[in-house]
Amino acid sequence: MFYRQTTKTAVRSLLANKSRSVLTILGIVVGVASIIIIVSIGHGAKKLISNEITSLGSDIVWIEPGKQPKGPTDFAGALLSNTLKIRDIEALKNKNNVPNLLNIAPAVMVPGAVAYMGETYHPLITGWSASFFGKVFNIQPKSGVYFGESAIQSREKVAVIGLKVKNELFGESDAIGKNIRIKDKNFKVVGILPKEGQIMFFNIDDLVLIPYTTAQSQLLGIDYYNEVWVQVKDINKIDQTILNVKQTLREMHGITNPDKDDFYVLTQQNMLDQVDGILKIITALLTSIVAVSLLVGGVGVMNIMLVSVAERTREIGLRKAVGATNENIVHQFLLEAIILTIIGGLIGVLFGAVFAFAIISAFSHIAGVSITFTFPTSAAIIGIAVSGIAGLVFGIYPAKQAAKKRPIDTLRYE
Repeated sequence: MFYRQTTKTAVRSLLANKSRSVLTILGIVVGVASIIIIVSIGHGAKKLISNEITSLGSDIVWIEPGKQPKGPTDFAGALLSNTLKIRDIEALKNKNNVPNLLNIAPAVMVPGAVAYMGETYHPLITGWSASFFGKVFNIQPKSGVYFGESAIQSREKVAVIGLKVKNELFGESDAIGKNIRIKDKNFKVVGILPKEGQIMFFNIDDLVLIPYTTAQSQLLGIDYYNEVWVQVKDINKIDQTILNVKQTLREMHGITNPDKDDFYVLTQQNMLDQVDGILKIITALLTSIVAVSLLVGGVGVMNIMLVSVAERTREIGLRKAVGATNENIVHQFLLEAIILTIIGGLIGVLFGAVFAFAIISAFSHIAGVSITFTFPTSAAIIGIAVSGIAGLVFGIYPAKQAAKKRPIDTLRYE
């Protein structure tokens, strides 16, 4: 009965000062909404990347140069490593070394732009095997053909381009048979990819494929690869295949201690685990930054409640004069703070969900990807709970200040 009456009194007081109540919860609303947006977008990104990785099938294994990264900051060092070379590819192709290997394709990243008749565009240029690309992603050219193994062996200057690249450079005119320039070298366009959008970590529409041998010898002047893709025959033997790959590369590199490996092998599950780990770290960092706004919001609650205590000095005196105890006063002001912050948390969850949905929808439309909005129930519960705790913690001081006031002084207050 006591708490019900105290709650009614607290609610009446809050409703009597609507503007002040709104200002009090503003910081809480922003903080909780930001957390909902960050977590929701993180969940959507994780689901998108996971779907893209699993869509490739579990028969793909990636061999990466350098030591296996232990955290996000280690990836740059791995990308700059030059430990995977042609002799390694030849050894892996040997059926005696890796019996379960079906296909293998090294890849080389080529920084730079492509140009045609004064038009310049910056796509993702990759030295790779076009036929391997087509098989793995199950994509056939919209027009033209993929360059084959003979083009790779003879280091031909040919290219397969994405639809966006074609539109940016050629517009409505036909691109097949025409030359584009990459690092002052002419490459003949032999194929155009259909509109596919984002797959895994790159946009197919924004892609330029050239033979990896040509990229190495004529554009970059290197003899190593940035990545090697391996397709296995029998996915039930994938663990044995990974062991065979590691044993072969260790033998080629003269490595006897596995801790000294200058390469690492990733499976579909490894990729999913890495993506999950990276997104968790990023989400945690962003959430910790946003949590500061909740702290600021809590301080705002305390300041506004202190102002409220000063404004309501005569009210406090009257309540004490008719028998209210210090405990009654503390309970009322604490309840006001908690009710305000919980309401702020609820509004923050609602606004956060609406804005997250809008951001995800807009990004999906602009980027041409399909990101699913997921309401983060756990984040919403935590946000509301933290809001209530903030009200309790930051409401204690104003409540005690109110309770300390002497009835005789409060009744004389003007």
